[in-house]
Amino acid sequence: MDKKRSSTAVVTEAQAQAALRRGSLLGLEKAEESVLRMRLGASLPRSAPLARVEALSDAEIELLSYEIEAWLKLRDRGLAPRRAAAVAGPATERVRTVAPSAEQGRKAKILSALKRKR
Repeated sequence: MDKKRSSTAVVTEAQAQAALRRGSLLGLEKAEESVLRMRLGASLPRSAPLARVEALSDAEIELLSYEIEAWLKLRDRGLAPRRAAAVAGPATERVRTVAPSAEQGRKAKILSALKRKR
């Protein structure tokens, strides 16, 4: 009797990055491969062709120019929408607390640093 053994393989992050650098993986869809590349930080192979930018039609270019002109006129009048970060509202008051343990202190430090970055 011939029984096929099913086995699992463990792939390390370095092996996955190397495989992605060599070229695209056959069993993955384009979106899946893209997610893997982003997650692992693997770049495209040097031999990969650059993505082509589709050219706009004359009507699309003209419409885009009208939109830009309208936005510039609104901006000059002070009516253009502002970015969300500028209109976010008043800043919240910072409250310092004493952490009961060193681990919670480290977590609090990290959280406060992340809040300051925003």
